[in-house]
Amino acid sequence: MKSNAAVHRLRLVSGPEGVSFILLLVCSVLKRTTSFDGVPVMGSIHGALFILYAVFWIMAWQAQKWDLKRGVLLFVLSVLPTGGFFAERMLAKEERGEHPAAAEREPAAA
Repeated sequence: MKSNAAVHRLRLVSGPEGVSFILLLVCSVLKRTTSFDGVPVMGSIHGALFILYAVFWIMAWQAQKWDLKRGVLLFVLSVLPTGGFFAERMLAKEERGEHPAAAEREPAAA
């Protein structure tokens, strides 16, 4: 159950991290095209969410014992615009036990 908690925390932060990344990109464009400068605020919010994502990613990787491909993919998704949304979907499937790797780790019923 502890490993599911790690995946759950990572899943919960992946959506907001993705939204904050998109909002930061929008603020960057607005900074250059208008007098609005929301980059300092959105940059701080996105930075905090990204650090949380990275910490929870490490914790989930250790708890779930993901292979290198899956672990790296979930990290790469965090640095791509809209990648957080794909990570959230993948993690939701794993949390429900629909991902093949998650099903293999489940203990056999006695």
